Amino acid sequence: MSRQERKNMINFIEVMKKADRESLAFMTDADIEHLYNNVYEQMMIHQSL
Repeated sequence: MSRQERKNMINFIEVMKKADRESLAFMTDADIEHLYNNVYEQMMIHQSL
């Protein structure tokens, strides 16, 4: 993943989950991507209700 993709994912997670940037900084790219996918999926489910 590019730095820009990682930055965008972290920004999205911060806004949607009120996550701490410092804790996200220590996660691997795979962890960030997994968390992002879960948050995005939850958002899509919530919007469809």
